[in-house]
Amino acid sequence: MLTIYNSLSNKKETFAPIIPGQVRMYVCGMTVYDYCHIGHARVLVVFDVVYRFLKHLGYEVTYVRNITDIDDKIINRAHENGEEYFHLTGRFIKAMHEDADALGVLRPDMEPCATETIEPILEMIEKLEQQDYAYRADNGDVYFSVAKFDDYGKLSGKKIDELRAGERVDVDEGKRDPLDFVLWKSAKPGEPKWPSKYGDGRPGWHIECSAMSNSLLGKHFDIHGGGHDLQFPHHENEIAQSESCNGEKFVNYWMHNGFVQVNEEKMSKSLGNFFVLREVLETYRAEEIRYFIVSSHYRSQLNYSEDQLNNARAALQRFYAALQDTRSVEFPENSEYQQRFEQALCDDFNTVSAIAVLFDLVREINRVKSANSDEQHRLASLLRYLGGIIGLLQADADEYLKSTPGQVGSGLSDSAIDELVEQRLQARAAKDWADADRIRDELSAAGIVIEDGAQGTRWRRA
Repeated sequence: MLTIYNSLSNKKETFAPIIPGQVRMYVCGMTVYDYCHIGHARVLVVFDVVYRFLKHLGYEVTYVRNITDIDDKIINRAHENGEEYFHLTGRFIKAMHEDADALGVLRPDMEPCATETIEPILEMIEKLEQQDYAYRADNGDVYFSVAKFDDYGKLSGKKIDELRAGERVDVDEGKRDPLDFVLWKSAKPGEPKWPSKYGDGRPGWHIECSAMSNSLLGKHFDIHGGGHDLQFPHHENEIAQSESCNGEKFVNYWMHNGFVQVNEEKMSKSLGNFFVLREVLETYRAEEIRYFIVSSHYRSQLNYSEDQLNNARAALQRFYAALQDTRSVEFPENSEYQQRFEQALCDDFNTVSAIAVLFDLVREINRVKSANSDEQHRLASLLRYLGGIIGLLQADADEYLKSTPGQVGSGLSDSAIDELVEQRLQARAAKDWADADRIRDELSAAGIVIEDGAQGTRWRRA
C-alpha cells in the first residue's frame, strides 16, 4: 500500500488515484536561461524515481513536466547576450535534455512550453475575469485578486493578513492588493509579445502551470510536485487560480523535495553557491550523482560536498564489484529482498531504506560467491532488477569499474593497463616478486587497483 506525504495536509496519506489504475502527475520543470545545477538535478531525479516506481506498481502514468521558456530572466539574459530569446531557450532546453539523459531520467510523457500554451492561458485568464477573480490594472497588466479566494494559504499555512502586513506595493504597479499576482503582463518596448484582448503581452509565471495542467491532465488530478521553494507563492497561487476558475479541487497530493544545501545555505543562483551539473560531471559519473541524490530521502535537505559524492562512488563500486563475474538469469519473484525493497518505496518513496536492502543483497551475493554457488547469478540478477526501479546498476560491471569518472583519469589507457597486468602475472609466474611488486606499485600510483582472487586477476580504477 503506497503512502505519500501530502504537503497539503502535512501528513502521510494512503495513495488512492482518482481513476483506479491511472495516475496523472504534474511537476514544475526548468526555467531555461542557464545550465542545470545540482538543485535542478534533484528535482529531475526525485520525480523520475516517483514516475518509475508508480509504473513498477502497475499504474498507467501520465507525467507532465513543463518548461518555462519566457520570463524576465530569460528576456534579460537574451538581451545581455544580444540574441533572440528563442535562440537562448532552445540552446538550454537541449542542454537540459542532455543533462537529464545523462542522469538516467526518463522523458516525461508531455513537456509543454509556456510559449506553446498561450491560447489556454488566455482562456483561463478570461474565465477568471468573467468570474471577478481577475482585473485589469491601469498599467495594462491583468492581476488575480487574492482576497477573492477564501482558501488562500491552505498549502503553505500562511495567513493573508500576516502576508499583507509584510508586503509593499509600488504606486505604479497597478495592484489593488499587495498580494495580488500578475496573470498577463503588458508588453514593454523590445520584449517578446503575443496578441490578446488585453493588449499585446506575455503570461505571468504562475498561470502557465495551471493552464498546462488543466489542458493536459484535467481540472482535477492526482499528484503535483516540485521543489520546496515553489510551495509559496507559486503552488499556492496555482491552487488559487485553478480552483477559482474551475470551482473544484485542483490536486489531491502535493509533493515537495527538500533543498540542496552548501555550508548550511540553500544552493541557488542568487546566492552564487550553486554547482553546474555538467561541470560536476567532469569529475564524477552521472550515476554517482544520481546515487548521491537518492541516498537521502527526497523531503530531507541534501548537503552537497565532494565527500558525499566520493561516498556515492565508493558505494557504487561495491555494488558493481558484487555484480562482476555474474550473468543474467531468472530469479524468484516476490523474494524477501524484493518485498522489503518495495515496502520501503511504498513508504513515501523511502529510497534510503530501499538502498539498505540492496546492501543486504550485496552482502549475500558476496557470501555465496565465496562458495562459488549458482545462487550468486540469481541474486545478482535480482540486484540489477531492483536497482533499475530507482534508475541504478544498469551498466556492465567490468566496464563501470574500469571506466574513468568524468574527465579524471590515470593517464593510462585500458590496453596499457592490461599489458602491465599481464607483465605482472608473468613476473609472478617466474617468482620474480620484486618485479611483480614494482608493477603493482606503478599501477597503484596511477590510480589502478589490482585484485587477485579465485576468478583470476582483474583491475579497476580507484
